[in-house]
Amino acid sequence: MRITAFNGSPRGKGSNTGVMVSEFLAGASAAGAETEQVFLSQKEIDHCMGCFRCWTATPGKCVINDDMTDLLERVMSSDLIVLATPLYVDDVSGIMKDFMDRLIPLADPHFEQDANGEWRHVKRFSSYPDIAVISNCGMPGRQHFQALQLHFKRMARNFHSKVTAEIYLDMGELLRNQVLILKPVIAMYKKSLRKAGGEVATDGVISPKTAAKLEKPLINGDMYIKEAHKHWDSELSKLSSS
Repeated sequence: MRITAFNGSPRGKGSNTGVMVSEFLAGASAAGAETEQVFLSQKEIDHCMGCFRCWTATPGKCVINDDMTDLLERVMSSDLIVLATPLYVDDVSGIMKDFMDRLIPLADPHFEQDANGEWRHVKRFSSYPDIAVISNCGMPGRQHFQALQLHFKRMARNFHSKVTAEIYLDMGELLRNQVLILKPVIAMYKKSLRKAGGEVATDGVISPKTAAKLEKPLINGDMYIKEAHKHWDSELSKLSSS
């Protein structure tokens, strides 16, 4: 199995999203998958112009000459793509949205109805990779991912694909926290991420047992809010004293 993860965090390699993806791919690699993490922040990806020339002038190919030409090939050469993004305004990051918009050359301009009677574009290719989603946010509560979950489900439907694995982490800023008492908690979470990657590589899905571990809050939400406020108050005090 070939798994390509597209990391949409502007922070790139040092991001919380990067930590999650790296652990997931490590587990998948250990299970025999061929893996790669692509940092979209390091790529030149222009906005889609809505010109439709990828459907008419150069069918299946965008007329914009940037890194998406290579990225589209990586998408279609994968068995599974991981779309990884921090939560921005209850949805994907701007970089990830540009990347997703630029996938439109993979569709045919004609329409068809799916099994539920909803309209979508016809396939340009016989098959498309499955999709896994990895995301984190800075606040406590998994309800923050509701819009994101629906977004990817709808995107997969239009992409003639399916979302086969989802990993959402609230209080994601804890992943890079160096407080000694949190280290065992973070270590166990990373272990579960690697387990999930291995399961997806071998079985195509995350087991209910592993999913339950990944959904368990890292710490109490009230405690997190208290420490977060303390951090930001400290940062703001530096500004007022300068």
